[in-house]
Amino acid sequence: MSCKDGSKNNGMDNGKYVRYTPEQVEALERLYHDCPKPSSIRRQQLIRECPILSNIEPKQIKVWFQNRRCREKQRKESSRLQAVNRKLTAMNKLLMEENDRLQKQVSQLVYENGYFRQHTQNTTQATKDTSCESAVTSGQHSLTTQHPPRDASPAGLLSIAEETLAEFLSKATGTAVEWVQMPGMKPGPDSIGIVAISHGCSGVAARACGLVGLEPTRVAEILKDRPLWYRDCRAVDVLNVLPTANGGTIELLYMQLYAPTTLAPARDFWLLRYTSVLEDGSLVICERSLKNTQNGPSMPPVQHFARAEMLPSGYLIRPCEGGGSIIHIVDHLDLEPWSVPEVLRPLYESSTVLAQKTTMAALRHLRQISHEVSQSNVTGWGRRPAALRALSQRLSRGFNEALNGFTDEGWTTIGNDGVDDVTILVNSSPDKLMGLNLPFANGFPSVSNAVLCAKASMLLQNVPPAILLRFLREHRSEWADNNMDAYTAAAIKVGPCSLSGSRVGNYGGQVILPLAHTIEHEEFLEVIKLEGVAHSPEDTIMPREMFLLQLCSGMDENAVGTCAELISAPIDASFADDAPLLPSGFRIIPLESGKEASSPNRTLDLASALDIGPSGNRASNESAGNSGCMRSVMTIAFEFAFESHMQEHVASMARQYVRSIISSVQRVALALSPSHLSSHAGLRSPLGTPEAQTLAHWICNSYRCYLGVELLKSNNEGNESLLKSLWHHSDTILCCTLKALPVFTFSNQAGLDMLETTLVALQDISLEKIFDDHGRKILFSEFPQIIQQGFACLQGGICLSSMGRPVSYERVVAWKVLNEEENAHCICFMFMNWSFV
Repeated sequence: MSCKDGSKNNGMDNGKYVRYTPEQVEALERLYHDCPKPSSIRRQQLIRECPILSNIEPKQIKVWFQNRRCREKQRKESSRLQAVNRKLTAMNKLLMEENDRLQKQVSQLVYENGYFRQHTQNTTQATKDTSCESAVTSGQHSLTTQHPPRDASPAGLLSIAEETLAEFLSKATGTAVEWVQMPGMKPGPDSIGIVAISHGCSGVAARACGLVGLEPTRVAEILKDRPLWYRDCRAVDVLNVLPTANGGTIELLYMQLYAPTTLAPARDFWLLRYTSVLEDGSLVICERSLKNTQNGPSMPPVQHFARAEMLPSGYLIRPCEGGGSIIHIVDHLDLEPWSVPEVLRPLYESSTVLAQKTTMAALRHLRQISHEVSQSNVTGWGRRPAALRALSQRLSRGFNEALNGFTDEGWTTIGNDGVDDVTILVNSSPDKLMGLNLPFANGFPSVSNAVLCAKASMLLQNVPPAILLRFLREHRSEWADNNMDAYTAAAIKVGPCSLSGSRVGNYGGQVILPLAHTIEHEEFLEVIKLEGVAHSPEDTIMPREMFLLQLCSGMDENAVGTCAELISAPIDASFADDAPLLPSGFRIIPLESGKEASSPNRTLDLASALDIGPSGNRASNESAGNSGCMRSVMTIAFEFAFESHMQEHVASMARQYVRSIISSVQRVALALSPSHLSSHAGLRSPLGTPEAQTLAHWICNSYRCYLGVELLKSNNEGNESLLKSLWHHSDTILCCTLKALPVFTFSNQAGLDMLETTLVALQDISLEKIFDDHGRKILFSEFPQIIQQGFACLQGGICLSSMGRPVSYERVVAWKVLNEEENAHCICFMFMNWSFV
């Protein structure tokens, strides 16, 4: 290997090649793996520690590392471009197939239009009586559409399976269903795929086409294990398996789905699943419900479940050139909406909700598995991705179990206190308690022998689920009771948790450790550290630190039909993969699929609105006019371990706690509601306050003073227009205090998007926490220059959002902001050309 040094001041002739022996190259590669960008002191240390490099100049070592980093960057870029090219090729193939399908649909519609037009003309011109002919025609039509007899024999089941396959393929690649593009979904190399929902068909249906980096057999294996990726699936029991003569298999399945709220029963399905291989090598898995009209095998009704119907659905998996698979997914269900209260029926009649919860969930899970296969095996807190996914699954499943309270899992309902707003269930089965009786740090064993769940549902008006959930996550003190947190921890004997070696950042008065997130970032798993936990209700002295494992999903306000969840559970000091979990939390489900047009930062100054009252609320009045009436249902469930002799006391305590949470949520929802904001004259947006306008004027003047150019295109406008231009600036603009530990005080919209936060939570984020180690070193070295010289330009690098997502930026311009007396007011940072990594 050789390395060319083009510098004229390094003691060598320009253009001279430096030859390295294989041993030297091997040593340098080892050093590069440990430290790809060593400092000059580190390079000199490397030469001293490796005698084999003693005859090489430090500047030659520097050039070698520069070229090595360049080659690594080129290699990664080449791999990325190849991956993008494969995605674009596969996407082009999908789009061509979609175009062919649409052309067929247009041709069919044109034919049907001509046929009906001719039929209408013939009807108006006819003078003879056609009653007999109509009767004959009607009879013939009924005979041609009637299904042939079926039975439970293998031949009868194969006949049903072949019919299911044909109907599924006509939906996946044909024109059996009129598909329309799902709102908010645009195909592209970084999109999840092409997602469509049905229009005008019976039931609800959704279809998706996408590319995943897994082989077809692996894709089929994952999709068949529905509880693994479909959080609403309680169980799938395979009751019988029959091989077919063509090499396929027929399976009889019984599937149960959790109810998403306390207001509706759970669903179950009696299914036939047919797996086969087509002539072109494509793998097909299709399913449908078995009904009495088919004369096939039957399944009697099950208590507490409403029997729903799955119309022909399934997966078409085709191998893709260059590796991976192209997958077509069709979900078509009749969820029996008549069996739920009228207010909930939109949830069971929405194809958009089906697409988000089921169809897209399958694609996301496959993409996540593919991503994990190609990445490092160890992620946050030293856990493998599969272990973190299992924890997320356990949190979600435990919440669903408590929410549904099935009797076969040991749950029984106890009487209320005369008001039925909160339901109390108790579970003392050994399976539920297994793993909860852990020894505490002081050696005293736990004596909890039962689990209690308090649950309730409430209707929310005119507040987006994502905004409400974000506030609940960022401002836990607004609704949570530290005493109850301490009691929960004491009941299951949660000990202090060690976070040594992990990056822990302050967030909204809590300390959060991001563990993992899915590649589409629609779900986050994190650890929360609660400071200053008080005594428990039983006067049990608790540590002043307590940790929760928390799952957040549905945080994207722009996603249509998405369910938002915030589920947490106290964790033990060991934090083992099989650690006991008692999940509690919130689920917010939109009942309309209309897209909310307001800004995701309506929590502006909400904390003061909650403390001061309506007259002090300065939340955005601008978004009030953009929001129509929307409804959503919030379901709350909290679990508590307790001793059986204290059941009445704990039940009363839990009931009052959930009622207090409901009251807090109603107060927060009212403060977030645009209708509440618009009902008060004289309310002003934070962007319209004199303080914000003055700060914008100072920022622009200081930028012009120190850098000699205008920050904005037009700086001659009034302060209000100046602030609006600054707010909508394409680059991130952040202001922080001039303190020993600088914290942010202002951000424009781009900054809130980059940090994934709100103006309220922004003040809890310190400057140093958003940078990685390399960025912090550069910041600390340049900070004196900013103070003395007034400005500095920092090189590009990586920073972190409040949710732990890495963000790359091209460069940062920092300058000192002076007030009218020319005293330093704050430091302003402008991050240019940033993007999520």
